[in-house]
Amino acid sequence: MNGITIALSKGRIFDETLPLLAAAGIVPAENPEKSRKLIIGTNRDDVRVVIVRASDVPTYVQYGAADLGIAGKDVLIEHGGAGLYQPLDLNIAKCRMCVAVPAGFDYASAVRQGARLKVATKYLNTARAHFAAKGVHVDLIKLYGSMELAPLVGLADAIVDLVSSGSTLKANNLVEVEEIMDISSRLVVNQASLKVKRELLQPVIERFAQAIPA
Repeated sequence: MNGITIALSKGRIFDETLPLLAAAGIVPAENPEKSRKLIIGTNRDDVRVVIVRASDVPTYVQYGAADLGIAGKDVLIEHGGAGLYQPLDLNIAKCRMCVAVPAGFDYASAVRQGARLKVATKYLNTARAHFAAKGVHVDLIKLYGSMELAPLVGLADAIVDLVSSGSTLKANNLVEVEEIMDISSRLVVNQASLKVKRELLQPVIERFAQAIPA
């Protein structure tokens, strides 16, 4: 496509991106939550949106299937960020990456005594780096969902996951014991597209920057 392709995922990131798109004069023709289409047109003939899994956004942008994308810092760390320009922290879809354990589990003592912890997460790179920096030995168990279940059934001692309100942890008798990092969503740009399509992309990037929520 000679115009701009923007990779987005459904849900919170899409909803919180709409005001930024509007600031750039871009309005999607359909709501992906109500449409089965994976390619959605906009009010501009030269801009389209492709709907992909959140974890796939960096890959679509890296390989040029999309010129721009919006992805959480958590996703970008796991991806590695190769081939991506990350000009803006959009300050949306904010949450935090945390370590959580069952209530009553003496995490501080376990870490201090050098125990080998079993940790369930889908954020292997983040978890590995965090515990390595602390000198804690861990066995990482890759899961894709329902992370809170792992400690409850004895699969893991702890989890590393995203936390927003903390209500899901509380409902499953888990407690947050360590915050690893704050998470928000970033604008990512294909490096080749930025050179070839600079006249199209630069105004969009600048309007996004002006519209970032405080």
